[in-house]
Amino acid sequence: QVQLTESGGGLVQAGGSLRLSCAASGRTLSSYGVGWFRQAPGKERECVAAVTWIGVGTYYADSVRGRFTISRDNAKNTVYLEMNSLKPEDTAVYYCAAKGTTLPTTYYTLQYEYDYWGRGTQVTVSS
Repeated sequence: QVQLTESGGGLVQAGGSLRLSCAASGRTLSSYGVGWFRQAPGKERECVAAVTWIGVGTYYADSVRGRFTISRDNAKNTVYLEMNSLKPEDTAVYYCAAKGTTLPTTYYTLQYEYDYWGRGTQVTVSS
């Protein structure tokens, strides 16, 4: 079992930055693909970023590409989401998710592909 805990959310003005962290416990994340999802009120949960097991392959949704950066530190069992130039439409609950995999260069972008989820952290961007 992998337990995931997100942190770093909060209230920020438009144009500001936040760094979210996803800390894993129970097992090492080194053989897991990890994704960051978000869900705004009344909207479906969407994948905004994903990273491969070995960290060299990444995915970004069009809405965040160029503003968000996903990274991982397997030694710290933590995955990060650096969010810059935040917009009010980025307001959502952000979740991290992990998928056990034997494919080190594959990332995953669909909810059903993931095995473990955190409880989420709220990000609110004011205009």
